[in-house]
Amino acid sequence: MSRKSKPPIALYSALADTTRCRILEILKVAPTPVHVLTEAFSISRPAISRHLRVLKSAGLVAEVKKGRENVYAFRPARLDAARTWLEAIRSADASAEEVVEEAPVAVVASLPAPADAVLPAAPAAPKRPRTPKQKPTVSADKPVQDSAPIPQTPSTSQMGFDF
Repeated sequence: MSRKSKPPIALYSALADTTRCRILEILKVAPTPVHVLTEAFSISRPAISRHLRVLKSAGLVAEVKKGRENVYAFRPARLDAARTWLEAIRSADASAEEVVEEAPVAVVASLPAPADAVLPAAPAAPKRPRTPKQKPTVSADKPVQDSAPIPQTPSTSQMGFDF
């Protein structure tokens, strides 16, 4: 794998949702307007439009305006970039599989950890349950005293206007 090849993350993120994958399956048959796509799903038209926006930003669909409606078409050529990247990973993985088969896991697990290895964190202390705050109770022995009234001053804003 070369240093210049980057994983097509936007494409994989777009394909990570089942609704978007179903939209692509419908669009691979023929270009389809949004209202027809909406009829195929049990979600709202704005939700379908959001899914289409994600697919469009990933380069998997193209939008064509025909009159007052938007027709979306599948762009399978964009999948070639993902396929190329996966093949590069797969070819690098093939040589790694040969190394893994030669070194059993038991031998690797029995090796001492290097000095700069990151150890797992200790488990967190258990949380104590919260006790609800108790409201002050008024006893019949002590009368409730009214606090002194706060003098009212006219309020002036920072701009110097009185309200």
